[in-house]
Amino acid sequence: MKKIKLYIKIGLGVFAVGLLIFALIPARVPVDMDVVKRGDVLVTLDGEGKTKIHDIYVVYAPIEGRVTRIESEQGDSVVAGETVIANMKPADPHFIDSRTEIQTQADIQGANAALGFEQAKLERAQAELDFAKAELARTQRLYDNGNVSIARLEQAQLTVRLRETELNTANSGMEVAKSTLAAARARLVQPTSNGNDPDGSNLIVRAPISGKVLRILHKSEGVIPSGTPLVEVGNPEDLEIVIEMLSRDAVKVSKGDMALIKRWGGTDDIRAQVRVVSPSGFTKISALGVEEQRVNIYLNFIDGPEKWRGLGDAFRVEASIIVDRADNVPYVPISALFRYEGKWSVFQVVDGRTVRTEVGIGRINDQIAEVVSGLAEGDTVVIHPGTDIDDDMRVVKR
Repeated sequence: MKKIKLYIKIGLGVFAVGLLIFALIPARVPVDMDVVKRGDVLVTLDGEGKTKIHDIYVVYAPIEGRVTRIESEQGDSVVAGETVIANMKPADPHFIDSRTEIQTQADIQGANAALGFEQAKLERAQAELDFAKAELARTQRLYDNGNVSIARLEQAQLTVRLRETELNTANSGMEVAKSTLAAARARLVQPTSNGNDPDGSNLIVRAPISGKVLRILHKSEGVIPSGTPLVEVGNPEDLEIVIEMLSRDAVKVSKGDMALIKRWGGTDDIRAQVRVVSPSGFTKISALGVEEQRVNIYLNFIDGPEKWRGLGDAFRVEASIIVDRADNVPYVPISALFRYEGKWSVFQVVDGRTVRTEVGIGRINDQIAEVVSGLAEGDTVVIHPGTDIDDDMRVVKR
């Protein structure tokens, strides 16, 4: 009986010591974990920009005149040389005030008087020409009979030519006087005289290319000067992308680099390619009020229009231009990396315990990093390690 009690006491003591030891063992720390995977590591430069129709045609008014209301709407399809953009007529004359009317009437009277004067000159020139011709005929007969010299005949011929010249001059003076009179009378024409003349001249402005109407720049009917922009026309499928990038980043981009168009509104990224890096930069004020030197980078779509058909001119997009890449290499999330004694390290999880492991890192982007040494595909690492995580700690996946 005494032995039984002794065994019970010993057992209770051992159990109490075990509980004490178990209580003193540190609990497993819950952490986030991930494994080393294999795939492509893309090094990109990101920038914001917008789409742009490569060739936009602005249709201008070719003359000064009255344009009818433009019936086209944004998005309407047009055919080159066929679709009518606008109809134009010469502008109506201006209204004249009383003073101008009196002055014009005086000009008309003066023009009529000048016309009468020129008419008299013309009649005189005609009469002198008729006389000179008759005198030449008489002189010719006398010369044929040997009664006058050759000099007399030549003098008569010269007189006829001079009188013909004077008649031509008088005719020209008559035409000038008639034109002056017509111009003076035209200044009296009021707008109601031909403002809605259905038989007046009409100029038809047609679409220069096939595409769609992008913007209406002048909608209503009215009198406009020559060169007034009417509409913008372009082909929505002739899109390119213009990305603004800091000049220090743009120098890393080359013609032909691939790019991914993201956050454009669709579900999938769109593939594109750098067409040209602008050789000239510009200054832009950032949202923080800092002056920045930026460069425009132009990209062409690689994917067909069926993938990005919803995009139009001046739509906002974001682009990730691939400047370097490593294919089919092991990588870890950059959230697992930290610096220890100036070297890249991770907490590798081996048999439930953390092991601080130095790793060699190759290409790196904003999400993952290429593993050159220190880890193998399938190794487990702690991601987002906090200050409470240290070497040789018991951890469990959160």
